[in-house]
Amino acid sequence: MRWTGRRQSSNVDDQRGRRMGGGGMLSKGGLGLGGIVIIVVISLILGKNPLTLLEQTGVTTGDYTTTEQAVELSPQQEEQKQFVSTVLADTEDVWHKLMSNYKDPTLVLFSNQVESACGMASSASGPFYCPADEKVYIDLSFYDELQNRFKAPGDFAQAYVIAHEVGHHIQNLMGITDKVHAQRNTLSEEEYNQLSVRLELQADFLAGVWAHHANKLQNILEPGDLEEALQAATAIGDDRLQMQSQGYVVPDSFTHGTSEQRVRWFRKGFETGDLNQGDTFNATNL
Repeated sequence: MRWTGRRQSSNVDDQRGRRMGGGGMLSKGGLGLGGIVIIVVISLILGKNPLTLLEQTGVTTGDYTTTEQAVELSPQQEEQKQFVSTVLADTEDVWHKLMSNYKDPTLVLFSNQVESACGMASSASGPFYCPADEKVYIDLSFYDELQNRFKAPGDFAQAYVIAHEVGHHIQNLMGITDKVHAQRNTLSEEEYNQLSVRLELQADFLAGVWAHHANKLQNILEPGDLEEALQAATAIGDDRLQMQSQGYVVPDSFTHGTSEQRVRWFRKGFETGDLNQGDTFNATNL
C-alpha cells in the first residue's frame, strides 16, 4: 500500500503507554486511605457532603492533582501511528466526498485496556467502534495477531480493519445502528444475531467502497494489496474462527458472517464503489 509522504489525520488520540500520576488527600491526624474511604462511604449513606465530613476529621482535601505522564514511544510505534493516521485521513477524504453530512470520527490507540463511552474494553475485544462517543478503538497489537494467528499479513489488511470500523461510524451517522440496536429486546438471540451479521457485512461493503474511491483519489493500491484485504476478511469469518477455536461451527451464533460472505461483500463494495448496492438488510442472498 502506498501511504508514506501523504496527509495524516489529526483525529488520532494516541493513549498507548500513558501513566497516571499525581498527589492525593493528606491527613493532619494520620488518617490512612482506608479511613478516608470509610468516611466517604458513611457520608454518602447519611446524605452529607463527603468533603465536609473529611474536613471535620482533619483531612486536607485541597491540592489534589492528577497528571498524565507520557511514555516515549519507540520508532516502530511512531511509524504505526503515522500509518493509521494516513489511513484515517484517506477515509476522511473519501467519505467527505461521498456524504454531505459526514463527520470525522476519532481513532483511539490504546494498550491493554481502554475506557470508552460504551464501557471498559480490553485488547482481547479486538478493534471496535463505539457509537456513543463516535470513536474507533484499536490496540495495534491486534495487527501482530492478524499476521501471526490469522495468517493475514500486510499493510492493506491493516487498513481494511480501520476502514471496516469507520464503516460502522457511517452506519451510525445514517441511523442504521440505532435501528438495529432498538430491536435487541424484541427478537430472539438467533434473530438478533442475523441482524448483527447484516450490520457487519454492510461495514465490510463500506470498507470496499472506501478502497475503491481511495485508490481512485490517491492510487494507494500496489500489487497484492487487494488479496491482503480479502485474506483478512477470510481469516475473521465466524465459521473460520469457530472451527479454529472449537472444531465445529454453530451458524445460529454467527454475529459477523462467514468468511465467504465477508469476502463477497467487501469485493462488491470495492468493484462497484456504489453505496446504493450495499443494502445487506434487504438482500435475499447474503
